[in-house]
Amino acid sequence: MEEPKYRIRALHTPDTVTVYQAYRPEIGLPAARDGRFPAAWKRDRMTWIKPSFLWMMYRCGWGLKEGQETVLAVEITREGFEWALRNSCLSHYVRGHHPDQASWKRQLRQAPARVQWDPERDPHLRPLPHRSLQLGLSGEASRRYADEWTVSVTDVTPLARDVHALVRAGDLAGAGRLLPREEPYPTPEGLLDHLLVQEPATETEKLKSPVPSVP
Repeated sequence: MEEPKYRIRALHTPDTVTVYQAYRPEIGLPAARDGRFPAAWKRDRMTWIKPSFLWMMYRCGWGLKEGQETVLAVEITREGFEWALRNSCLSHYVRGHHPDQASWKRQLRQAPARVQWDPERDPHLRPLPHRSLQLGLSGEASRRYADEWTVSVTDVTPLARDVHALVRAGDLAGAGRLLPREEPYPTPEGLLDHLLVQEPATETEKLKSPVPSVP
């Protein structure tokens, strides 16, 4: 079955969802050790969380980019995750989706969270046709993420290294067995309506549409 263009895929339980971030060791290692973000983690800054492990690998270069050497799997409450989605707006203006650019800018200023849909990645980190959710948290959302929603923090840098080594060796089956089991996230009805962009029909799609009969 063809993968829909916009859908959240994540490792999740009935109560939690796992997202990924990457930090320099001074932040990432204490967070994993204590199971919560340290005081040095700035709660007043925008932070982006990603339910896709492979998109995180694309972003941090398998944990090899400077300042992103420690890859964290952060398990947060589904209640908090869905609160952020409910109170978010798209990170960019979309003609036809927003009434106008001014109203989108007002939403962006007021919303404690923002969403962007970026191409999902394959094990070689090449873009796929369907999109992966990136959720940016600021203000109230950032503080609640760090101090209320976080259930556990795990250092998955060794996992990133192992998967990367298998991909480089051409063992995609082995890499696939190590990857987190990210499955469609069961979003409550209407939760994502304000975040799903309706793409205009292409000329090919228009030609395939049935021609209305003339009465």
